[in-house]
Amino acid sequence: MRDDLARMTTPPEGYASLLGDIKHRIRHAQTRAILAVNAELIRLYWGIGALIDQRQKREGWGAGIIPRLARDLHNELPKEKGFSERNIKRMLAFYREYPHLEFVPQTVAQTETPPTVPHAAALFPAKLVQALPWGHHAELISKVKDLPLRQWYMQAAVEHGWSRNVLVMQIESAAHHRQGKATSNFAQRLPAPESDLVQQTLKDPYLFDFLTLEADFHERELETGLVAHIEKFLLELGQGFAFVGRQYHIDIGEQDFYIDLLFYHLNLRCYVVIELKRGNFKPEYAGKMNFYCSVVDDQLRHKNDHPTIGLILCQQPNRILAEYALRGVDKPIGVSSYELTKALPADLQSSLPSIEQIERELSDSEGAASR
Repeated sequence: MRDDLARMTTPPEGYASLLGDIKHRIRHAQTRAILAVNAELIRLYWGIGALIDQRQKREGWGAGIIPRLARDLHNELPKEKGFSERNIKRMLAFYREYPHLEFVPQTVAQTETPPTVPHAAALFPAKLVQALPWGHHAELISKVKDLPLRQWYMQAAVEHGWSRNVLVMQIESAAHHRQGKATSNFAQRLPAPESDLVQQTLKDPYLFDFLTLEADFHERELETGLVAHIEKFLLELGQGFAFVGRQYHIDIGEQDFYIDLLFYHLNLRCYVVIELKRGNFKPEYAGKMNFYCSVVDDQLRHKNDHPTIGLILCQQPNRILAEYALRGVDKPIGVSSYELTKALPADLQSSLPSIEQIERELSDSEGAASR
């Protein structure tokens, strides 16, 4: 009896790997199922949009057909969701934005050939379009009218796994303008394919709009705020950054040094040293960063890791000054700016009346006037 109990509580050798393999297969199958359902939904909505567009053109129907369709579909299929008037209009707009997609249903293909749009077809292959959820497409169509720019955000959302809210945030903060804009010496210090990848990984400026600091903040306050909001900070840095430590201690020649923020980039396969500076860029920052990268390469870098990258973040980076400062530096280093929130500081916010107080005062004044 005891032997049976022991066998039940103590797994046999190799059991952990079996359990891990099964869990991996289950999760992989679940992910594939979700992607398949989403792809079919995109195909369905596009096909409905195509049918409505073709009938409107052939029968001369106007937009008034859509409210009736929404009402009748609700009556005929009351348990089916996603066929409101608003969503059906989105389906029509979706088809008209991408009439070239190659997953054309057979019935549609037999009745009418979609118009040829070679440029758009090259930008938006069906595989890319089907990779995004429906809500993402609604935001992209309404917020990004330029097709090449929309393709950039579509690909970025797929590659980085952006949620709908994150996608909207990236569009509103003009992420495409900031990507790859850091001043750097990557082209001189890294081989061509790697240097291009690293350059595109960094931004300028970085938007730390989740922080509220007064004008005379200290660098340590900025550092503390970023670590306190590490999830949002990582989101702004981009996909692949893994946080290693804050004020990371290194011991050189019986002297103590502390790196502001240390990360490891999972895609670039290298350490990333970040130094935070208040105010303008100064040439001596490059020398200090070169020192930190050298130490990390010597003490932490694994033999299969790529060279450590340095990123100096300051409020006002003088590009010409930064280019000269980086020209003679051995390590790959980038210089970018950062912007803080334009929201009011907390202490000032607390001194202002709330919406409820303003509404109450307006109500009281209106009541007094009526008397």
